Amino acid sequence: MAYDLSQEKPLPLGQVAGDDGGMRTIGLIGGLSWYSTLEYYRVVNEEVQRRLGGHSSASVAMHSVDFSQVRACQESGEWAKAGRILGDAARRCEAGGAEFVLICSNLMHKVYDDVAAVVGVPVLHIADAVAADAQRLGLRQVGLLGARWVMEETFYTDRLARHGIGVTLPGEQDRVLVDRVIFDELTQGRIEEGSRRRYVDIIAGLAADGAQAVVLACTEIQLLVGAGDCDLPLVDSMRSHAVRAVDLALEEAVSLA
Repeated sequence: MAYDLSQEKPLPLGQVAGDDGGMRTIGLIGGLSWYSTLEYYRVVNEEVQRRLGGHSSASVAMHSVDFSQVRACQESGEWAKAGRILGDAARRCEAGGAEFVLICSNLMHKVYDDVAAVVGVPVLHIADAVAADAQRLGLRQVGLLGARWVMEETFYTDRLARHGIGVTLPGEQDRVLVDRVIFDELTQGRIEEGSRRRYVDIIAGLAADGAQAVVLACTEIQLLVGAGDCDLPLVDSMRSHAVRAVDLALEEAVSLA
């Protein structure tokens, strides 16, 4: 099930969701890769503690998959199998008490419908969270950096378009480089200065092509490039997704259907 962002009504500071005064439990499908899953967990808990203070932390049910299995599915085009792997992970999150679920990856939203179909709780789409932040910033046209499937197929850009967000893409050679850095470096824990410089050059090119900001549409890119590296505003998809999860966990009287 998809969450309708138009229903958002954040709670006042210190007030939490649920009739019993507790917050909703966030389900995280992690391991896609574990480097960004670590960041999801950190941001979710930092944001809960920032809002509620004291010793507050998030209620989380996580299932972390073996990324080597998912990566093999990506490389062989076995997307249905990948959907089953993530669907099983989502069911495990739900069994652990999750009241909504996040796929902690941009690319694996290619199998979003497969995952959403096998659980009885909503699955919060990362592109909806990105679009909400883009709208808040008044953006209508964004550059997009991510795995080649995210940049070249429509499952992600169409979702942004539903919210009135247009997309500017890098050229073909730049798309190849962006994808290579993600899978040969970032998802294996390698941060290379040369790759950072190349990404910054690509971002500058997107700005020249009319992008008002750039979406880091791979949850590992924020480990390589940050706001201090370039002049163009950046929308970090990992942070957008994680913070939106906290919004939902702490809201009251909001439908997630």
